[in-house]
Amino acid sequence: MPVPLRQSVRVGTYLMKQKLARREKFPLLVELEPLFQCNLACSFCGKIQHPEHILKQRMPVEQAIGAIEECGAPMVSIAGGEPLIHPEIDVIVNELLKRKKFVFLCTNAILMKKKLDDFKPSPYFTWVVHLDGLRERHDRFVEREGIFDKAVEAIGEAKARGFRVGTNTTFLNTDTPEAVREVLDYLNDELGVDTIQISPAYAYEKAPDQEHFPGVEQTRRLFSAAFANGGRKKWRLNHSPLYLDFLEGKVDYQCTPWGIPSYSLFGWQRPCYLMADGYAKTYKELIETTDWEKYGRGRDPRCENCMAHCGYEPTAVMDTSRSLKQSLRAIVGS
Repeated sequence: MPVPLRQSVRVGTYLMKQKLARREKFPLLVELEPLFQCNLACSFCGKIQHPEHILKQRMPVEQAIGAIEECGAPMVSIAGGEPLIHPEIDVIVNELLKRKKFVFLCTNAILMKKKLDDFKPSPYFTWVVHLDGLRERHDRFVEREGIFDKAVEAIGEAKARGFRVGTNTTFLNTDTPEAVREVLDYLNDELGVDTIQISPAYAYEKAPDQEHFPGVEQTRRLFSAAFANGGRKKWRLNHSPLYLDFLEGKVDYQCTPWGIPSYSLFGWQRPCYLMADGYAKTYKELIETTDWEKYGRGRDPRCENCMAHCGYEPTAVMDTSRSLKQSLRAIVGS
């Protein structure tokens, strides 16, 4: 089940309400960052390059919940940093679940097994573990040995306790179609996770390693070869069919940065999770005072090689909702 039917129905109903209200810009999912601190220091990450006094800050529960209630998004992805470092992360999750939000808790899994007792299985809750390849590749990616085995052990324990577990894998310009298929086969068939999320790496300006971010044409070649002959249907990929078409180069889109906005310790981030051109205090201010037309491929050089799901998945979802054929295609996939 790439996208649970319950989630598909909720999102479909939400989209219909926005259309009836003639609302042009609205959030599908919020990237909530209640802290920036992490227990890893990966060279491809642009989120942990803050001063020490910023890394020590933790978002209060009331602030986190208030931001989600204000914007009204049906889904929340809690990222960071490493969210499990936050002392009240379980409280934030439980408060969102009370409000029937679909919550995706992203983690590198170092603390996951230890923290499982703080959470309860729910159809609205999914652990999302970063697994960037098989053992050798993943441990090299996160620059610490033993993290792959720790993550696999935590996933197994979570599944045994009845939790829904997904993974998130980032691909670089050094990856091959064979490597993509190998890791997806492992996650899908051997590890047996419920959903698999994939994304080409985004070239964070502050990331120490700037040599291994893929360009658009390279990304298209990688995924079109990896998905050749309809092979992508065998994996439980947590993406809309049109976004996967986009990765293969079958369709092209502009991004929809307001569809998955980011809320962090600094406020609502302009224009998206991957770029920080200032912050707004409220979602309304973010929408009304951001010059959205200046972002995207062909408009901002920083966007030229971006094909990340946080910008293009909302575009694919909007396109799906406008087509009966594509809507049926997405429902069948669910």
